[in-house]
Amino acid sequence: MSSDDTARPATARSIDTHSALTPEQAEAVLALLTEAARIDGQQPVSEQGRLQLRGGAREGVSHLLLHLDGELVGYAQLEDTDPVEAPAAELVVHPAHRGHGHGRALGSALLAASGKRLRVWAHGGHSAARHLAQVLGLTLFRELRQMRRPLTDLALPEPVLPEGVSVRAFVPGKDDAPWLEVNAAAFAHHPEQGSLTQRDLDDRKAEPWFDPAGFFLAERRGELIGFHWTKVHAEEGLGEVYVLGVRPGEQGGGLGKALTTIGLRHLAAQQLPTAMLYVDADNQAAVSVYERLGFSTYETDLMYRTET
Repeated sequence: MSSDDTARPATARSIDTHSALTPEQAEAVLALLTEAARIDGQQPVSEQGRLQLRGGAREGVSHLLLHLDGELVGYAQLEDTDPVEAPAAELVVHPAHRGHGHGRALGSALLAASGKRLRVWAHGGHSAARHLAQVLGLTLFRELRQMRRPLTDLALPEPVLPEGVSVRAFVPGKDDAPWLEVNAAAFAHHPEQGSLTQRDLDDRKAEPWFDPAGFFLAERRGELIGFHWTKVHAEEGLGEVYVLGVRPGEQGGGLGKALTTIGLRHLAAQQLPTAMLYVDADNQAAVSVYERLGFSTYETDLMYRTET
């Protein structure tokens, strides 16, 4: 959520809802996101949200386009796929058109579309987004931290794998189904990551950054029990601990730490200066592990929701 709430209405404002965007609409939204990211210093819409702009309709996903005199100046995405949680949304207003009530208009449209059961991300937790959440009657309930550490002085001990465990690289096609199963089990508590489908995986495999050599799988007797998927943000000079998961029942034996170390060494070997990751602030066990590995909080994303 990157927006405004000042109620100075624009007479030519319109909001249209689409189940799928045309290629032209998707390009216009991506251009809007790029400009907002340039001004704000971070993406206003998550990777999953950006991937869902293309490729036609997706069940439970809708796109709200806000036009002013025919110009696209605002965008929101609503995803209603979780069987338990309220629909989740992200929204952005073009930096040159903030302060005119467009964010409040998009937020109100999201509330109406969701039946006033809504969760909204505010990436970076900027003051304008926090104020908009307050105006819409939303309360803070989740804090997602981005943590970083330098890779230039990486001096982690040799990873020690549990007995009988080996690590190899992901093989596209062959490993898709086993990975999706372990990912769902490892993130059963996590509404976004745990619900990834084959289509979501295919979207990521089609991205320019995808490199199976940086996607590490841990096996015992041929069974997948853990993984560390790394990602390289080449333009920013960042290596990411993209997804790290261990099958339930296999935690506590040092596998997560070993996989983290293997991935960080892989990123450092590519001469990347910095590593990053995302972790929920209330997952104190994981935060402590990453702090011991030299990570510290860089910025914070906040999620707000309607009262339940």
